[in-house]
Amino acid sequence: MKKISLLPHFLRTAGHLTGLAAWQTGRLFQKAARSALDAVQEVLRAEVQKGNLQLVRDFLADKALPAARALLLERMTARLLVRLGLRGVLASNVVGWILPVVLEQLLKVVRKTGALDRLREHATVQEALLRLDELKQATWKRIAPDHGTGAEVLPDETELPRQLPA
Repeated sequence: MKKISLLPHFLRTAGHLTGLAAWQTGRLFQKAARSALDAVQEVLRAEVQKGNLQLVRDFLADKALPAARALLLERMTARLLVRLGLRGVLASNVVGWILPVVLEQLLKVVRKTGALDRLREHATVQEALLRLDELKQATWKRIAPDHGTGAEVLPDETELPRQLPA
């Protein structure tokens, strides 16, 4: 027996996709994504501070040895589990889907902005940490864009207008 639907297939698909997009930008998704990005950032910053800048570069270029990559991912997972405060299977499931999403977006930002080249140029730890902070901000803008408000972060030296336009 054929199932009859009141809505055409393309309309149901569009509604489903719209629902997923609304869910993905929801408060809980953003909280989990922010926690994952913070966990990734903490691990990368700790490695830079230990003097392992080359390991961070290789990880961001996706050229790290499998053992080193596994170690970094394990540390990121452990930090994220602690940050989320969940237990058991639920925690593993959340980490299993949010960490790859955040890492994928991070690597896309690295490729798009050329952050890897800037990390290679600056050999000091302080400069590398500054570049990692910039990378974190750019990744967060990609994960949770602020559409429609026109809000943007201005550099500190930007001169503001004296009066608001009428």
